[in-house]
Amino acid sequence: MKITEHIKKSKGKTKFTFETLPPLKGHSIQSIYENIDPLMEFKPPFIDVTYHREEVILNEKSNGLLEKKIVKRRPGTVGICAALQNKYNIDAVPHILCGGFSKEDTENLLIDLDFLGIDNVVALRGDAIKTETYFTPEKDGHKYASELVDQITNLNNGIYLNEPEISNKTNFCVGVAGYPEKHMEAPSLKSDLHFLKEKIKLGADYIITQMFFDNSKFFEFKELCEKKGINVPIIPGLKPISTLKQINLIPHRFHCDLPEELIKALIKCKDNSEARQVGIEWCIKQSKELMDAGLPFLHYYSMGRSSNIRAVAEAIF
Repeated sequence: MKITEHIKKSKGKTKFTFETLPPLKGHSIQSIYENIDPLMEFKPPFIDVTYHREEVILNEKSNGLLEKKIVKRRPGTVGICAALQNKYNIDAVPHILCGGFSKEDTENLLIDLDFLGIDNVVALRGDAIKTETYFTPEKDGHKYASELVDQITNLNNGIYLNEPEISNKTNFCVGVAGYPEKHMEAPSLKSDLHFLKEKIKLGADYIITQMFFDNSKFFEFKELCEKKGINVPIIPGLKPISTLKQINLIPHRFHCDLPEELIKALIKCKDNSEARQVGIEWCIKQSKELMDAGLPFLHYYSMGRSSNIRAVAEAIF
């Protein structure tokens, strides 16, 4: 079932959803199940599966020169999504990136997903690899998420890259990212919204936001979207802080502010256990306010760890 159909089916009742990530290579699918199983009692209508880009490592050779090697530390999303749909009878939503893929790679991936009956995807540009300051697309790859959305829409209309006579149409529901505090590379929030609207014009069906810790930022973002004529559903993304280190790590990595009230509470914590509890309580508070606003879904970033997400879900669902 498409995400947009799940939204209609919710009939004003807020539902719980979450995101998981592929395990490191060498770990079995069981490691994912162990994180997902504790959350299934809250009846999520879908689970997002993230995709992690390749990394570049430099190996020193015997002659002193450095050899560049491309390494993928986590598997892709196709097999994991198929396994989740089979085990839990639930919609799995793979994240598809521009980075690391040519247009033909993307087309082949989408065909595989279509064959498996997976009809929801999230289209993202993805980050630059760790050795680059700015994002660089693959040769014959997409530079922007809007181009990726356009390719998916073309497939939905039966338009393939090199096969003009193919008539089979895919039926993907396309999600895209939204940034209540703007994307880190956007010169302004106004500019960011302009390009978000372009993705909607090209066929995106819904928006899922980057994590935020101040609900007023989300409500302001939602209002600005409506004024801009962006009328697709917007799903808020949430994450409970779980360690003291994340006071600095999350703003640096995800370019979002922590409210002063939350910062003061975290600074008082003596250890990670206390910080984890503060993070859970703050996320519960956020979730209740967002639920009162009648949003169809609250989407939680688990980062592969489910215990604190479960604590939040137990309090509100």
